[in-house]
Amino acid sequence: MPRPVHDPLRKPSVKALGLLACVALLSGCATVQDGRATSGMNDPIEPVNRSVHALNKGIDTVALRPVSVVYGSVVPAPLRQGIGNMAANLGEPSHFVNHVFQARLDAAATNGARFLINSTVGVLGLFDVATLMGIEAETANFGETLHVWGTGEGAFVELPLFGPSTTRDATGLLVDLALNPLSHIGPNKDVIEFSRPVRAADIVGDRYALRGTIDAVLYESADSYAQSRLIYLQNRRFELNDFATNALEASGDGGAAAGQIDPYADPYADPYADPYAQ
Repeated sequence: MPRPVHDPLRKPSVKALGLLACVALLSGCATVQDGRATSGMNDPIEPVNRSVHALNKGIDTVALRPVSVVYGSVVPAPLRQGIGNMAANLGEPSHFVNHVFQARLDAAATNGARFLINSTVGVLGLFDVATLMGIEAETANFGETLHVWGTGEGAFVELPLFGPSTTRDATGLLVDLALNPLSHIGPNKDVIEFSRPVRAADIVGDRYALRGTIDAVLYESADSYAQSRLIYLQNRRFELNDFATNALEASGDGGAAAGQIDPYADPYADPYADPYAQ
């Protein structure tokens, strides 16, 4: 079974900054390892999270879902891919900064090369020329950086407009929004004005591309909140463990990261079955 991809609802939106301010108050508890965060569900504010999930689901129902259907039906697939390429290119500087913070200078160099090539030869990122040249994408975010620095997962939180997260990743999201180098370029903030519609269109495009999976979780499951919580936590934990393994292999230590568990390794396991669902 293919591993779940990142939830497109978690992509940054400038309008969400005000709603995310309250998350900063919760992020302090994500500074230590929590046993429940690695062995089960650490969801101390579940009633609040469920209310936010209902809000997000409502927004998807009345706005994002129908808009994505129109977008996917009207905009040709090559153009949707090009917009996705541009959005990915806009994220390269942020990936660069986080790889530097993680002391992964080879990956940071890859980000720099990709951004330079795709922004020029690739026409502002419309075409992913770097990948065609064999320079594969190396993504990173500050939530991952906090993990590398030893910060614990913290509690599960559902963010308005962004969807499932943890206090560690919510903190990382705020930092990524604040430290993105593109946010500080140009006296007239031309880059920001360019990036907003590109990112918005990319979110809508992702919603259309993943409509089958997202609709199954949100509208066909008995408890969409519990399902999305489980999928996010399993995917994020495995993603970070897989990152730790790659780092060990790159350093020559070899072997698997301590405690690494692939939740999708068992072909008979149902990743949507949440034993903690209420």
